[in-house]
Amino acid sequence: MATIKNSVRLIGNIGMDPDVRTFDNNRKMVRLSIATNDSYKNDKGEKVTDTQWHNIVLWGAQASMAETYLKKGDSVLIEGKLASRSYSDKDGVKRYVTEVVVNEFIKMSGKE
Repeated sequence: MATIKNSVRLIGNIGMDPDVRTFDNNRKMVRLSIATNDSYKNDKGEKVTDTQWHNIVLWGAQASMAETYLKKGDSVLIEGKLASRSYSDKDGVKRYVTEVVVNEFIKMSGKE
């Protein structure tokens, strides 16, 4: 049970092409976002879709694979952990971000 304390699994569609960064030590990082959808019927019987966007970060070998194989619109399953951080924007305002740091991903389908 210790390994599931901070564990996230999501299936969704990639909302942007991977944003790839390479650091001085040749370590790669990829950022992307995925959308997950839940559907339900409201009190009028109409179907409503609730879309949630998730910030995703991949490092090292996972980042290299994401750069090569993932594109906007692809369906993907990701497994990772939640990480929170803060930064100051250009106006000096402190911003907070929660991201999913990926351990593994599986491309389920893609646009041809």
